[in-house]
Parts: sequence; C-alpha cells; structure tokens
Amino acid sequence: MVVPATIATNAQAIDAELAWLEACLTVRFAQYGGQQKPAARDRGLPPPPPIEQTPGPYAAIVRQFAPLPAERLVLVLALAPYVAPALLDPFLLHNEATKRRFTEFGGYAGQAHAGFLPTGETAMFLLAGDDRAQRIAAEPLFAHDHPLVRHGTLILDHRHPDEPRLSMALRLSAAGLHALLHAHDYAPVPGPDFPATLLTTPLEWQDLVLDNATRRQIELIGLWIEHWKTLMGDWGLSRRLKPGYRCLFHGTPGTGKTLTASLLGKRFGLPVYRVDISRVVSKWIGETEKNLATLFDQAANRDWILFFDEADALFGKRTESQSANDRSANQQIAYLLQRLEEHPGVAILATNQHGYVDEAFSRRFQASIRFAMPDAKARRQLWQGSFESQGFALAPDVDFAALAEKYELAGGAIINVLRHACLMAIQRTPPIVHAHDLLDGIRRELQKDGHYISS
Repeated sequence: MVVPATIATNAQAIDAELAWLEACLTVRFAQYGGQQKPAARDRGLPPPPPIEQTPGPYAAIVRQFAPLPAERLVLVLALAPYVAPALLDPFLLHNEATKRRFTEFGGYAGQAHAGFLPTGETAMFLLAGDDRAQRIAAEPLFAHDHPLVRHGTLILDHRHPDEPRLSMALRLSAAGLHALLHAHDYAPVPGPDFPATLLTTPLEWQDLVLDNATRRQIELIGLWIEHWKTLMGDWGLSRRLKPGYRCLFHGTPGTGKTLTASLLGKRFGLPVYRVDISRVVSKWIGETEKNLATLFDQAANRDWILFFDEADALFGKRTESQSANDRSANQQIAYLLQRLEEHPGVAILATNQHGYVDEAFSRRFQASIRFAMPDAKARRQLWQGSFESQGFALAPDVDFAALAEKYELAGGAIINVLRHACLMAIQRTPPIVHAHDLLDGIRRELQKDGHYISS
C-alpha cells in the first residue's frame, strides 16, 4: 500500500510528539519512584520538539489551539490511546499495598479497550506530579472554555458530577481525531456523542415557493451569514450584540421550513445539522444538559447551522415547579437558553405550533418567520414545478390550475401526491399520470387531517 506523502509527514510529526510524551512519562515515573537525585528532580519535564515549521494537520492544530508545552502534553496524552495505546501501559502498575492501581495515576478501564484510558488526574500527574503549586497553575487547562475544548477537539467527559472534577475522562472527539490525523472536513456520524444528522437537498432556491415577506426575512439571515464578521469585528458591534443568529421558523407542516434551512446551508457552503430531539431529551436528570453541551461544543466555531425541528418538544412553555420532573424540564429550558445565546453560529428552531414555544425564547430570536400556507397562485407553481419530469407524461385531463384553486395543500403534501401518482403511472405502458391519480393522492393527504372528499 502506497502511503500519501501528506500522511507520512503528519505521522512523523505525531511520532515526534509521542516520543516526547514517552520521555515525559519516563521522567515523571522516575521522580515518583524516587529514582532521581534531588538535583534532577527540579529540572522539570523535557522540552517538546520544535513544531513551528512542521507541516501537516497535527502541527497546524497544535499551533492554533495548544501552543504551550502543557497544552501539547494534554493533547498528545488524549491522542495516545488511539495511535499508541501501549505507551500508557506503565499506568497499569498496581500498588502492592492496596492491590489496585495507584490513585495518583487516575485513568479508567474501557469496556472493550484493554489498555489504559487517561483522565484529568492522569494529565495532572504528568504535568505536575505532587507539586501542589504546579497543579493549581495547571487547572485552567481543564476548563470547558479552553480553546481545545471549545473547538470540539478535546472532550472533558465528567460522567459523575458528584466526584472530583479531575476524574473526568480525557478523550478526543471523533471530529477532533479526524482533524488531527487527516485535516479535511469530517461529517459526524449520528450517535450518543452527536445527536444530529447532516441535512442536504438536491433542490435549488427556485424550487422554494414563498411569499415575498417571508423571502425578505430569509434574505436577512443570508446577509448575517455573509457579513457577520464585518459587523461584529470591523464595525465593533460585538460590544452591543450577542454572538450568533437565532431564528424561529413556524407554520403548517410542509410549508418549506426544512427546505429553507437546507438551502441556506447550500448557498453559503455551510453544513446544516438537523438535531434529533429524541436523542437530546433524556428522562435522567442532567443528561439532557449533557447532550446539549456535547452538541453545542462540537458545533461552535465550525460554521455549522443547527436546525432544531419540532422544537416545541424541547423548548415548550415552562411549567410551575411542582415536581422534580417539572424542575428538571425548566432547568433544561434555562440551560438551552444559555447555550443558544452563547452559540456563535446560526441556530434555527422550527415548530408547527408557534403558540407552544416559551415566550422566553421568542424574545431571544433575531427573527421569527411565519411560513404561511401557499395561496392559489403559489400552489399552482408548486404543482407545475413538482411534476416536471422526463420519466412520465401528463394526461390531457390534468389541470393544475383547477387543483390549485380547489385544494389548499402545502408543498410537502403536493410532494406526497407526486409520489403516489408516480407509483400509479409506473405500472402503465407508457407511464402516464391521470387526473384521478392526483385526486386519489389529494384524498389521502386530506384524510390525514380528518378531511374527506367524495370520489
């Protein structure tokens, strides 16, 4: 297998960093075991390898987010289990007196991984040993606003809030690991660490049918995406405005809320992630906040658009705190408000029930945009645009103008009629869509809302 030069160069940089980590471990274990002379104990850890001119993604991230030796050491310690797990085997030593691992080493055992997994205490041991002053000085490295954490490269997983903070697991996010090893963009896989799915569309702006007032408000979002750096930086508005842009999309299902979010991302080259509310919300107290924190931490500073569909399920009106569940729900809303206001990117909350969204949220939106049901003219445009195809023909009895005038359907419902009509047409030779196919599809759509039309 031929290894590309860029990968080989990056591997050399990582190898040098791992060799430095090994040297630091050797010094620290020697000091811990009392094997060094007193004079040698004060020399500190070996200096890191030069990285100022080193090419590759690993060196680039180090220069940007972890320029200090202590920060570099924490980063390579978190990387070691992924690329050189045997390097941490010395931490698996057992204390003969207690018959368990040394408390000072921290760490934890994985479920399938046989090696040692570091925690904040592991990093603190490596950085400071038993030097109390150095330990206090190193505390800021484990803050959630540290650039490595804020950028989403490093995850400080404090699984048990009632235990000492440095018991937090020290690991890399999937995106962080990918960036260190490969540099190019990473599309997160939906899962416990990332409760969202990448949202894309093959459609274009001309396929989106909106009234002029709604379209003008959407254009304002685009202006913010395009010019926010100038506004906040060059114009100095960061002194007055909170970061990011928060929007509420509300209206009947199928009126274009999701498509609009997708097209905004497509126009400006920004990934749009649709948040899975069911994965975010947990019945366990504190878990919802943790899931939201993971999501926002990974989205921050990555130019992602977050799209919360059916947002009233999570951001609904707060209740009187009459039970532990009520208090927990209110805490979730308060936490979300805080994270939304701190989020530097675009966040779109979509709902079919505008009246169910808590007023505290409404006051914090830069835009509240109503997606109205299309009028007859817009419905005719939707019918004609949806049925443009080379795969089937339209029978002479198909009259889109009459359908648009008679039946109040949103764009999503018309697309469902298109699917039904095509399934009917594909059984024919040649494939032809008849008026009765459309009427049958319309009947099915109206029945969903409890409306019926005669045959």
